[in-house]
Amino acid sequence: MTVRGRLRVYLGAAPGVGKTFAMLGEGRRASERGRDVVVGLVETHGRPKTAALLAGLEAVPRRELSYRGTLFTEMDVDAVLARRPKVALVDELAHTNVPGSRNAKRWQDVEELLDAGIDVVTTVNVQHLESLNDVVEEITGVPQRETVPDEVVRRADQIELVDMSPEALRRRMAHGNVYAPEKVDAALSNYFRIGNLTALRELALLWVAGRVDDQLDRYRAEHGIATTWEARERVVVALTGGPEGDTLIRRAARVTARTKGADLLAVHVTQGDGLVGGDPAHLARQRALVEALGGTYHQVVGDDVPRALLDFARGVNATQLVLGASRRGRLAQILFRGVGAETIARSGSIDVHMITHQQARRGLPRPGSRAALTRTRRLAGWATALLGMPALTAVVYPLRDLLALPSEILLFLLLVVMVALVGGMSPAITAAVVGFLLLNYFFTPPVDKITVADPQNLLALFVYVLVAVMVSLVVDLAARRTREAAMAGADAEVLSTLAGHVLRGEAALPSLLARLRETYGLTSVTLLERATAPALDDRADPEAWRIVASAGGVPCTSPGAADTDVVIDGNLVLAVRGRLLGASDRRVLEAFAAETAVALRQRRLEEEAEQAKPLAEADRMRTALLAAVSHDLRTPLASAKAAVEGLRSTDVTWSAADQAELLATADESLVKLTRLVENLLDMSRLQAGVLGVALQPVALAEVLPRAVEDLRVRIDVPDDLPEVTADPALLERVLANLVSNALRYSPEYVLVTASSHDNKVEIRVVDRGPGIPPEAHDQVFQPFQRLGDRDNHSGVGLGLALSRGLAEAMGGALAPDETPGGGLTMTLTLPSADPGPPSGRSRAG
Repeated sequence: MTVRGRLRVYLGAAPGVGKTFAMLGEGRRASERGRDVVVGLVETHGRPKTAALLAGLEAVPRRELSYRGTLFTEMDVDAVLARRPKVALVDELAHTNVPGSRNAKRWQDVEELLDAGIDVVTTVNVQHLESLNDVVEEITGVPQRETVPDEVVRRADQIELVDMSPEALRRRMAHGNVYAPEKVDAALSNYFRIGNLTALRELALLWVAGRVDDQLDRYRAEHGIATTWEARERVVVALTGGPEGDTLIRRAARVTARTKGADLLAVHVTQGDGLVGGDPAHLARQRALVEALGGTYHQVVGDDVPRALLDFARGVNATQLVLGASRRGRLAQILFRGVGAETIARSGSIDVHMITHQQARRGLPRPGSRAALTRTRRLAGWATALLGMPALTAVVYPLRDLLALPSEILLFLLLVVMVALVGGMSPAITAAVVGFLLLNYFFTPPVDKITVADPQNLLALFVYVLVAVMVSLVVDLAARRTREAAMAGADAEVLSTLAGHVLRGEAALPSLLARLRETYGLTSVTLLERATAPALDDRADPEAWRIVASAGGVPCTSPGAADTDVVIDGNLVLAVRGRLLGASDRRVLEAFAAETAVALRQRRLEEEAEQAKPLAEADRMRTALLAAVSHDLRTPLASAKAAVEGLRSTDVTWSAADQAELLATADESLVKLTRLVENLLDMSRLQAGVLGVALQPVALAEVLPRAVEDLRVRIDVPDDLPEVTADPALLERVLANLVSNALRYSPEYVLVTASSHDNKVEIRVVDRGPGIPPEAHDQVFQPFQRLGDRDNHSGVGLGLALSRGLAEAMGGALAPDETPGGGLTMTLTLPSADPGPPSGRSRAG
C-alpha cells in the first residue's frame, strides 16, 4: 500500500513576499541532504534572484497545450508521476489549468502526486483561499477567480507563513524585484496600497493562528491534557439570564481588552429538561451585546451548572472565568454553597472573577405564575370533589354490608384520582380529606362515629390519604410540565418563525414589527426613539419621542399611550396597542424588542455605508486619476521631450532621415498625449454633467470609415441602414475607442456589423480575443480599471468607461456580450433618426 505523501505549504499575504523563493530554498536544502527533488512547475515572473535558485535543480519538462490559437504550458503530471521523485516543487497551488489539461485545478494535480506517495512543497496567497475570497474582494476591490478550498490547505502537514511588512514589500516593488517597471506605478497605487497590504497581512496571520489553535486543541485531545495552557487569553463570562448579565459582560470585555488578541466568550447553561432557564429577553439582549463587543455567545446543557461551566471553559482552553455574585440570601448561602463557591472549588488553574452587581443577595426571582390547568378544569375539579364525594357515599352506603373496607377505600381513591386528573392538586387534596372523613364516619367500625376501633383500619385510612395526596402531586406536576413545555414550544415556534422571516431576505424592521403584530393579534406595534434629552415625566409626551418604524393601525406616539411597552435601552422603546400582554407573552415581546434594536442598528449602518459610497468613489477616482497622471502621462511627455531635445542639440548632426524619425516620434507622442487629455477632460465633463452634445441625424456610412481608418477592420453594414440620432464627433470617438480596444486583444481583424430593430440601430464590434467572464462585464466600464494584471502600460483604462458615458449622453447604450466561439462583442445601441423596417446586409468592406 502506497503511503500518502506529505504536503508543505508556504502561505503569503500578497504576491512578492517571497513564497517561491522560500520554496526553492527548501528544495535546495532537501537536495543537499540527499533527497531526490525535482521542480514540477515554478513561476519566476522574471525575478532574477528567484531564477538563480533554480540552477542545479532538476526540472520536469512542461506540457504544451494550444488554446484558442495560443500556446500555453502547464505542469506535466504524468511525467512527474513517471519520474517518481521523493519531493516535487509545485508553485501557485490555486492556479486554474488551461482547458484540456489533466485536471481543472493545480491543487487537483498536487492531490494526485500526494496519493502517489510524492512529497509536495507548494505556495499559495491568502486571497486565493475560498473562505476569504469575498473578504479580499471587499478590501482590494479586485475579484479573485482562482481559489483553492480551505480544507486542501488545512490538511497540509506543515504550513509556513512567509511574512513581510507592507512597507518592505512596497520597497521591493519600487526596486523592480516583483513586477516589471512599467507595472510598478499602477500596482503601488491600486492593489498594493499600504491599507490593502496591512489588511491582507492580518488575514493571513489570523488564518494561520486559527490553524495553530486547531493543532493545539487536537494535540491536547490526543494526549488527554485537561489542564489549561495559557497560550492565549480566553475570558469566559457565565450568564444566568438575569438583568445582571449586562454588567458581567462589560466587565469581562474590559478584562479581555487588557490583553491584545484575547477572546471573549459568553456561555449560558440551561437545565437538562429544557423548561427552567433564564429570561429569553435578557439573553437575547445580552447575546447582541456580546457580539457587539467582539465576543461569541454559546449555550450548553447541564444539570450540574458548575461542572458544565468548567467543562466548557476547559474545552475552549479558557484562562479566566467571570461569574456574578450570588443572588441568593444569606441563609440560603449558609445551607448551600451555590454555583460560585462550587465553581471556585473545582476551577483548578482557571482564574475565577466574582463580580458584584445590583441584584446580589436580593434573592432568586420568583418564576412567573403559570397555572398548570385552565380555570374551567379547576372549577370542574372542585365541583367533582365537593359533589362527587357525597354522591359516591350515597351510592356505596347501601352496599356497605356487601363490601369490605379495602374495597370502599379503593372506590374513594379512584374518585380522588379522577378529581386530580380533572382539577389538579388542590381539589384532589380536598377530595382526599373529605373522603377520609366520610369513610371514617360511614364505613369504618364503629360506624356513624369519628373514631376507629381497629388500628389496621386507621392505617388503611392514612395510607389512603397519603396515596391520594401523592397522586394529586404527580398529576399536577405532570400537567404543569406539559403546560410549560407547550408554552415554551409556542414561544420557540414564534421566535423560529420570526428568525426565518428575517433570514428569507425581507426588510428586517418592517418584518419584525409586522410578525409581532400578527402573532399576538395587536392593533399596532411601534418602535419609538427618544427625540429630546431624557426628562422625569416624558413618557406621555409625544414631543419627546419620534417614530422609527410602525406596523398596523394608528401608531403610538409615546410609551405612555401604549397598552404594553418594553424599554430596549435609554433611547429605544417598543410600544404595542391592542391588548395588555401577560407576563409569559412579555418575555417573548422583550426578545422581539432586542431583535428590533439589532435590526435598526443594521439598517443605519447600511444607510451610512450608502452615504459613504459617493465619497469612496470620489476618493477612488482621485487616486486613480493621480496614478494615471503620474504614470501614463509621463511616457508620451518623456518621448516628446527626448525627441525635441535631440533635435535642438548642437552636439549631434542629424541626418534628414533621423530628423524625420525624431519628428514622427514627437508627433506620435503628442497625439497620444492629446487623446489622453481629451479623454480625461471628457470623463470629467461627463461626471459633472456639462458635456456638450449636439444630436442630429448621422449616417453610419460616413462616420465609420473615419473612425476605423488604418485599422485592421472588416465592415459588414447594410447600405440602406437608417440614420442614427447622435453627435457625429462623439460617435466617431466611441467607435474608434471600441475598435482600438478590440484590436488590443484580438489576434485577427475586428468585425463591425450593424442592423436596425424596433426604431433602434445596433452597431456590433466583434473580436476573437480571450473574452471576458460574464461576472466581470460591468468591471471593464469602471474608469482607470483594467481587467487582469496585463498591458498596464498602454493606457489609463478610460476607453470603455468614456465610450459608455458618451453613448448614454447621446441617448444610447453600450453593453458587452460573448462572441460565439470565443471573444467579446461590444454592442452600441442608438436611436434611429429615420424609423423604418429593418433591412438585410448588402455589402462588405
